[in-house]
Amino acid sequence: TPPPTTPPPTDPPTGGLPKHLLTGYWHNFDNPAVELRLRDVPTEYDLVAVAFAEATTTPGALTFGIDQGLSAALGGYTEADFTADVRTLHSRGQRVILSVGGEAGRVTVNDAASATVFADTAAALIARYGFDGIDIDLENGLNPTYMAQALRALRAKVGSGLIIAMAPQTIDMQNPAGGYFKLALDIKDILTVVNTQFYNSGAMLGCDQNAAYAQGTVNFIVALACIQLEAGLRPDQVGLGLPAGPGAAGGGIVAPSVVNAALDCLARGTNCGSFRPPRTYPGIRGAMTWSVNWDVSNGNGFARTVAPHLDTLP
Repeated sequence: TPPPTTPPPTDPPTGGLPKHLLTGYWHNFDNPAVELRLRDVPTEYDLVAVAFAEATTTPGALTFGIDQGLSAALGGYTEADFTADVRTLHSRGQRVILSVGGEAGRVTVNDAASATVFADTAAALIARYGFDGIDIDLENGLNPTYMAQALRALRAKVGSGLIIAMAPQTIDMQNPAGGYFKLALDIKDILTVVNTQFYNSGAMLGCDQNAAYAQGTVNFIVALACIQLEAGLRPDQVGLGLPAGPGAAGGGIVAPSVVNAALDCLARGTNCGSFRPPRTYPGIRGAMTWSVNWDVSNGNGFARTVAPHLDTLP
């Protein structure tokens, strides 16, 4: 008998995004990956997360501007160029959000005052550049109470179309009582998608709590996504974050076909490894990759393999 299927979501997805989406991060910095103007992001990406907004000396405050190293590498790339590129992506039906944090991010929202500052400065950046939302990628911890307050205040300023994404590490999504997971559940009514980083991780327990699964496998991706799906997030709020190939991560790199297999296992109960989830989740939101730049550097294999597969999901 086929496994039971989760019912469709009671709340419609926000932000004008497709049912199943591909998210990619765009580098606002120069590193060994190819540098790209935002308008050169491939059209396979439905949602582009600009990495990263940075902290100021004021708690909770965000700032953003075009990195000078990136501008130099591109032979000159200005704020006006970037803003025009956001409009270009909009004309293609793509959405652009501002990611907060990253591995070195030090944005802190630990009280009501910094929550207000976060909302105010984020709203100003959204208005200035035309961003469609925000991505919380704070890898050094967060306060779920005040970050939830900040995000609700931001949505009140921007409107119900605000896209709110998150990119926690695997350790952050092992237990619903943990800060990141608690934040996701606390803002479930306004949350768009959580793209957990299923990489740069040691072995982790899955939702069966029986085994520590090794990263870089279908079992790891499915068993850890299952925790979120069984502990309160809707399927349309769960995305699978994977590296775009060599250079993109220190561990957990998989072939794009493995990402497709994990999506199939979760959505249909097919192409699973030895671990099988307790039910299927046809509404599983999609996949994320770090990063667009690394994918382009590696021949666009991630986008060209995963994006068309997303279109085949139920």
